[in-house]
Amino acid sequence: MGQVITVAQQKGGSGKTTLAANLAVAFAAEGLRVAVLDTDPQGSLGRWFMARRESGRESGRDEIEFSTASAWGVAYECEKLRRVSDIVIIDTPPKVDADLRPALREADLVLVPVASSHVDLWALDGVLDLIAREGRRAVIVLNQARAGTRLTAEVAEAAEGKAAVAMARLGQRVGYAESLGKGLGVQEMGRSPARDEVLALAAEVKALLIPAS
Repeated sequence: MGQVITVAQQKGGSGKTTLAANLAVAFAAEGLRVAVLDTDPQGSLGRWFMARRESGRESGRDEIEFSTASAWGVAYECEKLRRVSDIVIIDTPPKVDADLRPALREADLVLVPVASSHVDLWALDGVLDLIAREGRRAVIVLNQARAGTRLTAEVAEAAEGKAAVAMARLGQRVGYAESLGKGLGVQEMGRSPARDEVLALAAEVKALLIPAS
């Protein structure tokens, strides 16, 4: 049975879809069977996937399965996807309420992206509380981080007081937006610091999910 990663954060613009899409591409490139499940009514992950299909990327060994579900259809979709996938990644809407609970309950690991701003940091408490109520592991991922800045350091320090924080960080780079719009992951656009960031994060997350691999 596959492992489920839920990406959750109540604040919009935190980079949930960017994180979900890039991890999916990274895992698929390793030969893992990957599925993505979009539960956000905005459908950003679905638009990324359709752009990917149109680009012809979904015809080779790195093929990624895609599905959508309403909040209460998550358990049913995950049951199906777990059977045929090594990893299932759920993208969720930017809110914290009862609709998020099904996606959290299915999770083996919850990733919480936090941009380098105090506003994003303030939004952490609600989602971390809900994750704790469901008894799930949470890992904060610093996103849009500016290396060497005082703000990023302050946000990182404060985040560490709330939950586990991933060592790998995603920087504030144009490549993430460009690749997403083309239905790609940053690693499919050539060598770059963004590519290295995603690969480092994917390795870290994989070790948490599949320690013996």
